[in-house]
Amino acid sequence: MTLACHRAYWQADLVYTRNLWVARWALAFGQRVVFDHYRPWADQIPPLQGWIFRILCHRRLLAHICHSEYTRLSYLRLGVPESRILCVHNGYDPTRLGTPVEASAAKRAIGIPPERISVMYTGRINERKGIEIVIAAARRLPEIIFVLVGSYGNGPIEQSARDVPNVRIFPWQSDTELPKFLYAADILLIPPSAKPLGQFGVTVLPLKTFLYMGTGRPILAGDTPDLKEVLSHGRNAFLCRSDSTESLVAGIQTLAGDSVLRETLAATALRDARGFTWEARAKRVREIIEPRLALARQSHSFRDRVRRSARWFANLVLRRSWILPSDSEPPENKPPAGK
Repeated sequence: MTLACHRAYWQADLVYTRNLWVARWALAFGQRVVFDHYRPWADQIPPLQGWIFRILCHRRLLAHICHSEYTRLSYLRLGVPESRILCVHNGYDPTRLGTPVEASAAKRAIGIPPERISVMYTGRINERKGIEIVIAAARRLPEIIFVLVGSYGNGPIEQSARDVPNVRIFPWQSDTELPKFLYAADILLIPPSAKPLGQFGVTVLPLKTFLYMGTGRPILAGDTPDLKEVLSHGRNAFLCRSDSTESLVAGIQTLAGDSVLRETLAATALRDARGFTWEARAKRVREIIEPRLALARQSHSFRDRVRRSARWFANLVLRRSWILPSDSEPPENKPPAGK
């Protein structure tokens, strides 16, 4: 609510925000706005639908950029014009991965046997991520090592894995340490559960998807609608049925027993990842914003009216004239004649 008190706010061409309240107040205070978010708020919190609709249809909202088609469709169902809602998928920073490391060397570095097939999950370890199904699969595949990276303590997942000897749990890793875990994977896993998307709504097309694609390791994930926007079964990933332990076990067994398939999926995902960098996303977002901003500048905005009114007042005081000249610059700022 204090946005309008800052000079930078009035000097900016627009406000680019991921916060719906910031978008609301920026519009109220006369700014142009681009709203960029991943949550399908219209479906998740129905009482907000009218309020969200008014924000997204506001004449000074240049665009709402969604991170997935799944989210975009939720706002189209709300009735927001299609031209206002655009999907630009997230990305990753290739420099985070550093120099690729051979899998056996990476396994030794994190303390797991290099000769055994490893299934790797990285991310927050909690009940909202659908990891229960991974523990269930691990019980049925004792010959496979399951590595879960991202623990914050002794939570329900950690407790359920305590008696499963082929599950290794590591704490949350820094950006510099994470790559050695990723490269130690024979299979990178996004838990095939509909809970993060459907029940909790906190994960829509998870960021790890793009980082996984850039590692050159095969990805195993569920067939949820958000993931299927960028992962295609048999082409750049192996997708199994969501919330099915049997399907997950079968998928792991298939990949574990077919090194050619693993290499093919990984190579295709790595090629696809080149189009999903943050740099590529920024370019696409800029291509959306620039023509819309140029069009908005052609019409007088609230800020323009404030500025022109200030110039009119200065003209009235200094020139004693009720008419603002067409060049509309305050007298004290006008250059001398002939200059």
